[in-house]
Amino acid sequence: MAVDRILTGVGAQDIEAFLRLLQKHFGTYFTVDYLPQKTMHAASTRTKEITDMPPTITWYPFVDYPEADSCWSLSTGPDGRVYAAACCEGLPGGIAKISRYNRETDRLDFLLDMGEATDDLPESRRATQCKIHYSFAPSPEDDILYMATHLSGPPIDLPRYSPWHFWNDPVHCFRGAALVAYDTKREETLWWDTIFPKEGCRCMLHDPDRRRLYALSYPRDHLWVYDLKKRTSRDLGRIGSVNAQALFLDGRGRVWTSSDDGRLVRYDPETDRLTRSPYILPHDERNQTGWHSVLYDAVAHPVEPCVYGVTWIAGPRLFRLWTDEGEWGRLEDLGQATQERDLSVPMDTFTDHAGGLVFARDGMLYYTASRWTNPNARWDMPAESGAGRKNTRQLEGVLRRLDHETLEREDVGVFERPEGISNYMSRGAIDSEGDLFFGMVNHSQKPNGVFRVELPRERKQGRVDVPLRMWG
Repeated sequence: MAVDRILTGVGAQDIEAFLRLLQKHFGTYFTVDYLPQKTMHAASTRTKEITDMPPTITWYPFVDYPEADSCWSLSTGPDGRVYAAACCEGLPGGIAKISRYNRETDRLDFLLDMGEATDDLPESRRATQCKIHYSFAPSPEDDILYMATHLSGPPIDLPRYSPWHFWNDPVHCFRGAALVAYDTKREETLWWDTIFPKEGCRCMLHDPDRRRLYALSYPRDHLWVYDLKKRTSRDLGRIGSVNAQALFLDGRGRVWTSSDDGRLVRYDPETDRLTRSPYILPHDERNQTGWHSVLYDAVAHPVEPCVYGVTWIAGPRLFRLWTDEGEWGRLEDLGQATQERDLSVPMDTFTDHAGGLVFARDGMLYYTASRWTNPNARWDMPAESGAGRKNTRQLEGVLRRLDHETLEREDVGVFERPEGISNYMSRGAIDSEGDLFFGMVNHSQKPNGVFRVELPRERKQGRVDVPLRMWG
């Protein structure tokens, strides 16, 4: 059910009361997640004709895989549908399974078991193919979705796994990052290969012009290139010790990521060299030096030659990089992506988090951010714990919208689920119908799953064609 028109002169509070009355009578058929009151009276010049109804946010747990404790990868496939990785890194013998949102049935369909697809079953006693970690990469020319596995899940006969401790163990050592080519049209695995041995793939990118995949390895933090024509891989060099969580591609085919100290690192295929930026990514200079201010997520603007990114550290910063201006581009610090906090109270990276950057057809940037009322709130409290239930009300994830022209931002939705806290979103994506999707991570409150955000009709129709994102 939807409200298509709002009469002028009606106050935002009256409308909110009316919407909540409808929700009371129609239940789940009418969802009110959040009503941004200020936009009922004013909007930016570019979107003034859009009626700002709240989005509808729906939760889709991995009901067919309740052991899944994270969704580290979510991406639009070459077919315009959204794919999500149901990961299982805490359970001995856990395996990643690939799901896809089915619009006809309004549910997640499971397509692929990564252990079976790569001939690496838990019974091997090796560390398992437990997750896809920011490593979906679509190929629209041939309908293939590439995906690569990461490590962390313990072997079936051990409680936990350390890649350093088991590096030379002939039984338990992780076999290596498995690359799978999945045909989304025929719905089958075409082939698989190992990108690099013993290490997992932290993130991956597809360069369709050169028919290459680029990937960061963990734990050694090297940048690798995989030639899709020859099916061979090559080590391009070490980045550092703290893996960045994202790679992105600019208009000249250069690959960008970041180093431990927050500097941008760029690979140029024309010179076959890695170089580092003279500057450090934005950070809070009151208590940070740039260390661990690594790249967490990045998304290209649909039209302009710039990339929006966010860092992976408590107090994450949002930034915009114009990659073609000058030797190292023009970097803009857009400020803290989450709320201000008391710096005398420690807070971890998983509690104070922002991610899931995605552009919608209205030309706006959407992303997710943590919001809390208790500075000691934790993201990982067990659901059965009384403290965990209490923390559910003290820490939450919100959906934010940023105007590319004015840089104004506002909260437009709240992510809620019965299992517990939903503040940590890994990635965002947009499907062929204009809906937004976000993958969620919470190891303590299972099952994990995916949120779907249905924007108002005027915003879904929009005026911007959002290109397919080529990195995880």
